[in-house]
Amino acid sequence: MRPEAIRRYSLATAGGEEVDQAAFASALRREVHAIVHEQAARGVDVVSDGELGKPAWTGYSWQRLTGFELRDDPDFLRFIGRDRVRFKGFWDEAIREQMQGAPRVMAPKQWLCTGPISYTDAGRAAMQRDVRNLLHALQDAPVKEAFLPVAAPCSIAPSYANAYYKSEEEFLFALADAQHEEYKIIVDAGLLVQVDDAILANLHDAVVDSGRDYPRWVQMNIEALNHALRGIPEDRVRYHLCWGSWVGPHVSDVALEEIVDLLLKIRAQGYSIEAANPRHEHEWMVWESHQLPEGKILLPGCICHSTAHVEHAEVVAQRILRFTNLVGRENVIASTDCGFAQGAHLRRQHPEVVWAKFDALAEGAALASGRLWKRA
Repeated sequence: MRPEAIRRYSLATAGGEEVDQAAFASALRREVHAIVHEQAARGVDVVSDGELGKPAWTGYSWQRLTGFELRDDPDFLRFIGRDRVRFKGFWDEAIREQMQGAPRVMAPKQWLCTGPISYTDAGRAAMQRDVRNLLHALQDAPVKEAFLPVAAPCSIAPSYANAYYKSEEEFLFALADAQHEEYKIIVDAGLLVQVDDAILANLHDAVVDSGRDYPRWVQMNIEALNHALRGIPEDRVRYHLCWGSWVGPHVSDVALEEIVDLLLKIRAQGYSIEAANPRHEHEWMVWESHQLPEGKILLPGCICHSTAHVEHAEVVAQRILRFTNLVGRENVIASTDCGFAQGAHLRRQHPEVVWAKFDALAEGAALASGRLWKRA
């Protein structure tokens, strides 16, 4: 939900236009302060900066890493998997509507690695700017904790187009080495790092259809992520998994049951996993047969980014209680399914709807907490 001023700067930067950096820095600091305080006012006590400093959830990487070229991608729908074939008519209409009026600079892109990957001085400066802006906003915000979301190695280059490294694994670990710097900057500043990973589950169809062993591929990506997280305390890390976040049928999504044991090997304390949308809400039952390791917590999605329906507080409370009944009341923090705006040009819901959802999240969490602690 980028404010219009931030959106204009992001689009201009993506298009290679010159922008007034001092004016942008001032606007960004002001808007981060505003969005943090809006979250707090709505009853959210673990907040983020809304990713306002980034043009898109992984699209910021080309500004902070060396080794990549950004090219037009006429076949970007491959990331939707088998749904794009089964629901071809739907996707033809949905993508056409989505791209109408979008600036040419925001056309679908593909990452291609053409040289050694490293984190740049400009990247460090941008990451430190985002850290400073969030810390500034937290000075007078009545919240408990704050996190900055950044991308997992698996999700930086969703096409895995690699023209430089000898293997996919070598490429991943080079990327993990670079991302380690980003994660460490956040944690060293006293903030939580949230590693966003939409591609791990979303590429299931492509990996399986190519003849590869999907669990082994997932394991490789988790090992790369753990390499990126080396030396970072687990209790400072949240891991976010979604199934690509795109609004569509999702009938070919991989089941959480198939990958949950692998996910629990990630060096993270918190697991933020979609649990509110109609394709994955039933998967709370996974925790009936899989034990959450001691010291780890769940941050299940209790409000959904993919529908304009505003959840009733009672629905939110019921969703929370399903999880607390299985893993314990101290091990659950109610969260969102995913972000509500994956890029400066792409928002899932109108801001009025989003804030109403956050109201419902806070109210539902209060209902659930009242019942849990009264019952205890």
